[in-house]
Amino acid sequence: MPKLVRLYITQVAIGFGIAAAFVAMLLWFNVANLWHLVTHSDKGLLAVVVLWFANGIIFAGVQFAIAVMRMKDDDDDEPRGGHRQRMMVRDYVAIPVRVDDRRHPIRRR
Repeated sequence: MPKLVRLYITQVAIGFGIAAAFVAMLLWFNVANLWHLVTHSDKGLLAVVVLWFANGIIFAGVQFAIAVMRMKDDDDDEPRGGHRQRMMVRDYVAIPVRVDDRRHPIRRR
């Protein structure tokens, strides 16, 4: 299995694990009376599964993004700099422009 695929599967599993812990904490702390809603409804288990799956997608994506951004490339160790170019500073002067009132459609009288 390629390293990138293995990294992706690992990070997705970690993300869904974090989502399971998050949903468990939501239920344990009874946020927005969620525990009561889940236990007193016949569709409560489905709601928990959908909540876990939706949060799992988000947490898995964030976990994989963090893992990719933390990857280090060995070519970045050497200092690289560009050639500094001097900026030319110019003084801009406003040039007055005459406007013919006859051609402007709004200002017609």
